[in-house]
Amino acid sequence: MFHKKVVLVMALLALLALSVSFVGAQDDVNITLVINGVLGDKSFFDSAQRGADQIMDEFPNVTVNTIELGIDPANWETGLRDAAAAGDADILIVGTFQMIDFVSAMAHEYPELVFFTFDAAAAYDNPEVCVDGCSNVYSITYKQNEGSFVAGVYAAAMSMQEMEGINEGITIGAVGGQDIPVINDFIVGYEQGACLVSPDSQVLVQYAGSWNDPARGKEIALAMYDQGADIVFQVAGGTGEGVFEAAAEAGAFAIGVDSDQASIIQETDPDQAARIITSMMKNVDNSLFRGYSLWAEGTLPIGSAEALGIAEGGVGLAYNEIYEEVTPDAVKNLVTAVQDAVVAGEITVNTVFTDEASAAKVGQGCAAMPATEFDVAAAMGGM
Repeated sequence: MFHKKVVLVMALLALLALSVSFVGAQDDVNITLVINGVLGDKSFFDSAQRGADQIMDEFPNVTVNTIELGIDPANWETGLRDAAAAGDADILIVGTFQMIDFVSAMAHEYPELVFFTFDAAAAYDNPEVCVDGCSNVYSITYKQNEGSFVAGVYAAAMSMQEMEGINEGITIGAVGGQDIPVINDFIVGYEQGACLVSPDSQVLVQYAGSWNDPARGKEIALAMYDQGADIVFQVAGGTGEGVFEAAAEAGAFAIGVDSDQASIIQETDPDQAARIITSMMKNVDNSLFRGYSLWAEGTLPIGSAEALGIAEGGVGLAYNEIYEEVTPDAVKNLVTAVQDAVVAGEITVNTVFTDEASAAKVGQGCAAMPATEFDVAAAMGGM
């Protein structure tokens, strides 16, 4: 009898907890999205805003206020602290890796807030940085190396095609905003993908040293096209807009980043958009919506980080009408097969985010790539 009473009490408590959780999910929720830059980059920050918009569309009880801190780093920490201290938010969403130290250091000062960070993880295991282990911080990172690996496969395979704008040989390029780990994680994956297609692939790499200098991006990309590159992958934020200008001017091709950049400019500049044959998307919008959905149902792993790759929909190529029109079926088949192989664990993608002995380095060359039994010709239908 005693046992039955205990079970009954526990069941009632569980139902009560569930009802409280459900009611809480229905209460008005205020979110502040803090951007250390400006909207209109047609890339990373715009993707975050789309995620915020999707949250409001799907959860009518949610209001999202977006704060643009601008491009001057001197304003970022103060702006973030002002947003947290305002006291009008339940969740504070913060990007990017340049903000993670500020969040890690201040999160314990605002225990009533839940922080979402995207593109970098809090220093959970470092008590000197994360007081209380950043227990109110949920971090989203992206396996940009996986998505860029597929982009490299695609670029190299397209560089083998006989079509206007494609030269002899397999030469592609990548323009990075800065020589930093997260950008290099894109590039090592990209290089590995190209080498999977052919050990003769040549990948030109250069860093612009800026995220907001389209003229510099155009200059670098034009030089790569002059060296025979058929396709240049931009991983440089606003600087990458210059890569698209160069592709249109040179009659060559480009790959965008973070968002489906061709679709964004298709109406305003269709000629330039036609040269962006795909984009390697960090699906910030999907990840923020996913994170909020988990929070609303009470299953968000707050106090830890999640890395989202191809399997989780965190990264992937843009399969828009330009991609569909330009890409031969054999290359489409290869892209699908490669993605499946990565998800299945049949291909391990290089990364810089591992121990020093195993970390990949930009410019290692195809001879240094890990061996794989993946059959590119078979995946392309025997080409």
